[in-house]
Amino acid sequence: MTSQPDNGRNRSASAGQPTGLSGSAPQALPLTPGEDRRWATMAHFVSLAGFLPSLIIHLVYRDRGPFTAQESREAFNFTLPLSVLIVVSFVLGFIPMIGWAFSLLAVLLWLLMTILGMIAGVQVNKGRPYLYKFNLRMF
Repeated sequence: MTSQPDNGRNRSASAGQPTGLSGSAPQALPLTPGEDRRWATMAHFVSLAGFLPSLIIHLVYRDRGPFTAQESREAFNFTLPLSVLIVVSFVLGFIPMIGWAFSLLAVLLWLLMTILGMIAGVQVNKGRPYLYKFNLRMF
């Protein structure tokens, strides 16, 4: 009979001893107040990348932090229509002779979305809820 080194994995669970392995919790733990504020802030700061990052943050953290759920929803509702307008303007920018105007519009809309997202992120980082003045609030 050869002996094998006991590294915690050779224990038998049927003998009443733990196997040394543990699973994850059935549900994700709630966010701490600091994490909740951090993810809420991030939902606004990532507005420079469009609506998708705030949507992902909302879907992942909405049940774990109320502030994150509220602010990521606000950021998503603000960035979705602007992102659609930016993409449409970008595509229309390829029209000969007048395309430059649509390209300029796309850049200006992106700058507006980014600057307002940064302003909102700073306010949310201070723990204050932020409402965009011009927001459709579809979701």
